[in-house]
Formats: sequence, C-alpha cells, structure tokens
Amino acid sequence: MNPTQQALRVAVWQAAPVIMDAAATVDKTVHLIARAAASDAQLVVFPEVFIPAYPRGLSFGFVVGSRTEAGRRDWQRYYDNSILVPGPETEQIGEAAREACAYVVIGVTERDRMNRTLYCTLLYFGPDGSLLGTHRKLKPTGSERLIWGEGDGSTLTVIDTPFGRMGGLICWENYMVLARAAMYQQGVRIYLAPTADFREVWQSTMRHIAVEGRCFVIGCNQYVEKSMYPHDLHYRKDLDSQPEVMCPGGSCIVDPYGEYLDGPLFGEEGMLIADLDLGALTRTAMDFDPIGHYERPDVFRLEVTK
Repeated sequence: MNPTQQALRVAVWQAAPVIMDAAATVDKTVHLIARAAASDAQLVVFPEVFIPAYPRGLSFGFVVGSRTEAGRRDWQRYYDNSILVPGPETEQIGEAAREACAYVVIGVTERDRMNRTLYCTLLYFGPDGSLLGTHRKLKPTGSERLIWGEGDGSTLTVIDTPFGRMGGLICWENYMVLARAAMYQQGVRIYLAPTADFREVWQSTMRHIAVEGRCFVIGCNQYVEKSMYPHDLHYRKDLDSQPEVMCPGGSCIVDPYGEYLDGPLFGEEGMLIADLDLGALTRTAMDFDPIGHYERPDVFRLEVTK
C-alpha cells in the first residue's frame, strides 16, 4: 500500500497499569488515549501486557517439579484479569480509539476462548474503533513460559494505514533475526516494539532495528514501582528483594537513521510525542533497502509457516 500521508504524530505512553485489575486499567487506558488525542496524536502506543500487567518478580509458586496452591491462586487472579479478544474490554478501547480518531496499539494478556491458555498479545485498533489485528508473542522468554503459551506465524501481523505499513514484535522477539526479517519482508514502515526490557543495551537494539529495517521504531515500556502491586498477593514476599522502582522505563521513538526523536524516558510515567517525517523512509533507502536492492532473493529466501 502506498502511503497517502507524509507526516505522522505518534504518542507513546510509558505508564503503569493498575496491576491485576483489568477494569481499572482499561479505564486508565481510555483516559490516556484521550490525553494523547488532545495532543493531536494519530497513533497511540502502550507497553507490553499493559492489561493486566507484566508480572515482574512474581514466581506464582512455580519451582521445577512442584507448584503450590497459594501460587495457583495468584495465577488465577492474573488469569481472571486477562481479557478475551474480542471482548468487552476491546470494545471499550476501540470506542476510545474511535473518539480519538487515532490508531491505538496495546499489549494485553489474552485468554483463549477455547481453553485456559494465556497469550502475550499485541492488539491493533483503527481510528474507526475496529480491531484490525492481533499478534501473539512467538516465544515467551525464560520464566514467562510458565505464564504464556506460544503464538504462531499466522499472527505476524502488519496493518495497512495511510502512513504506510505498521507492525511489530514484542520484547525479546526482536532478537529473533528471522522474525525481524519477516516484518521487513512485509514492508513495515512503522515498527512497534512494546517491551519489559529497561536495560541500556535495549536502546542499542531499538536503534539497530531502525537502521537495519530503514523504519521508524517505537519502543514502549511500563514504569512500575513495587508499591503498585496488590498487597494481598499470596506470593508478594517474592518482591522483598526487588528495588522500589521495578521497571524504570526506557520508552523511545527512533527515526530510520537510528537517531532519537524523543526519549529514552527513564524514572517516571509520561507521554513521549514526535512528528514523523515519512519522507525520511525513502531518503534512507537510497543507500540501503532491506527489501529492495539489499534483499538479494537470488541468494536468500525466507519462508514463514502460518
């Protein structure tokens, strides 16, 4: 799809969910979408699993070879505050997107309708309020595998928009070389990277992808303090050894030259905002185009199983 729009205003929300409270977090999401719309944002981006939270630091009573009933109850609380897609929560977010006349992208924990598997999922809403697409994380990292199932190639989603093709990968999926190649192959111009990674080296990843993919990269993380966790969790003692600021953020907006347009933001909740000059996508392709003169299909071939 050829873009019809030459500029795009993007808002990125580095915010904390109301941890393990889906209804309250959806209400906060709706409020933050409206605030971004007041700044004339046309695309509003939220972090990985903003609903109902990234359960950083919690064990849910899992150790190799055994589980506990108290841990199962914490997990059920997380499960009960995860959402169906589509469902009433996606309808609320879609309506907020429609009122804002903006694209909205948000990470959630999704409950499968047919079984009790959870997925780390990225949702795409259009300015008409419709749910345009989903992406389920292909490979949860480390202990995340105790919480979320694996997605498949059918949800390597790319959305056509007036400003070009938009798509993304979640957190350490961005270290999966062929997953990135699959996104480039689909012509991504606006590359979304919601994450839970706040390391300094993650900034290098965001800048590298922008240069490698000749795309704008939108990195979005949560800001979370230990005091924000519910105090009645059975395994809240897991957090005793954690710092008070458990996730300091690091959200950023990077242009296809690898330069920051806004951020990285650390140490607080806040909204990043930037006006993207979409003409830069063509200018940077003059000397390197990952799906053009640098693709070399006579030498390399990528096949995605869906």
